[in-house]
Amino acid sequence: MTPALFDSSLYIAALRRGDALRLLTGRRPREAPIWLSAVVLEELYAGASALAFDRVKELEREFKEEDRILVPNADDWAQAGRVLARLAASYGYEEIGRGRLTNDALIAISAGRRGVVVITTNARDFGRLAEFHPFTWRLETP
Repeated sequence: MTPALFDSSLYIAALRRGDALRLLTGRRPREAPIWLSAVVLEELYAGASALAFDRVKELEREFKEEDRILVPNADDWAQAGRVLARLAASYGYEEIGRGRLTNDALIAISAGRRGVVVITTNARDFGRLAEFHPFTWRLETP
């Protein structure tokens, strides 16, 4: 099965519901391996409450042990800039719009490089990114 990673939106929803353990462990029986994007990890830490901070720390530890943290490389960063410039030209995004999409572009491009499916609740942004760079994504409700 194709490996996958969850966008921040799904982790945040799971943390809020209190059933994050199933999602956060990264171990889902009979399914493809789950990866954690370093970008998602940064977003989770940046927005974590004191209670959620410890859960995010545990999440990081588990994915590090499994060696399944996907880190954007220099080519991913450069490609993200190119994709964001093309997207901005097509959709009329100003600088703030491109800045808001930077993390999503890094997630999408690094996932595409590794053949990892992005699972997200954010159809608008990931759909637009997919117009300008090939990667596989799937919409899921939180």
